[in-house]
Amino acid sequence: MKISGFTIARNVIKFDYPIIEAINSILPVCDEFVVAVGDSTDDTLGLIKSIGSNKIKIIETIWDDSLREGGRVLALETDKAFKAVSPDSGWAFYIQADEIIHEKYLETIKKDALKYIDNENVDGLLFKYKHFYGSYDYFGTSSKWYRNEIRLIRNNKNIFSYRDAQGFRKDDNLKLNVKPSNVEVYHYGWVKEPSAMQRKQESFHKYWHDDKWLEKNVAKVSEFDYSGIDSLDIFKESHPEVMKNRIEAKNWKFDFDISKKNLTFKEKIKTGIEKCTGYRIGEYKNYKIV
Repeated sequence: MKISGFTIARNVIKFDYPIIEAINSILPVCDEFVVAVGDSTDDTLGLIKSIGSNKIKIIETIWDDSLREGGRVLALETDKAFKAVSPDSGWAFYIQADEIIHEKYLETIKKDALKYIDNENVDGLLFKYKHFYGSYDYFGTSSKWYRNEIRLIRNNKNIFSYRDAQGFRKDDNLKLNVKPSNVEVYHYGWVKEPSAMQRKQESFHKYWHDDKWLEKNVAKVSEFDYSGIDSLDIFKESHPEVMKNRIEAKNWKFDFDISKKNLTFKEKIKTGIEKCTGYRIGEYKNYKIV
């Protein structure tokens, strides 16, 4: 059984993405790793080449910056990377530039991939998520954060990246049939030095909105204000080993009183129901559990 990894990368140095850590976190379970490197204004290409693994397969792409709705360009670029995955791979592991897999889950990934490789009714594996915010010490606990997403998909070219590349679908726009896996993805997209986070906000929203929306909704400041979050908790476990150097180099301070929950009345009701039953009202599920 062969597993390929794939991801996209553009201006990852400028916006301080932990893409080296992301790739290295799953490289041990991959036989090859495809990186679609977009036209960048920094040395993203050189950074990817610096990984120095013979598993890395780079394709260079040009992003269509005229696409300004729904993050569509991210899905198109993801599809380019997926199409470059070798045809003899059974599975393809998609990881975004700010997602990390803890080394404690690698054996589970291999075990589950092998378990379902011959079950053609299973299109992919569904992973849990932990979303860090502000610093490496806190993670989000409100229902604004998605709990699950597909990251291991069958190497079937009828599968395509959906909407803004958060998930996948297959021909006729059908949801993928998935099996849940006891693996948690650590998402660090909201943990950056405040000035880098602000640069990301100013640039990244261009893939979803026009200039008029940006003018109205993105603050013209030098640093991102992390204080407006609704509900966090303290992370008391270990971070992935590949994140050790990045965490030690953190040069900003973020503190949050976890006893304060800035939730609307509606959100409080939803949160209470979820704590009691495990059910999340109105949860978006771009998959079908089989």
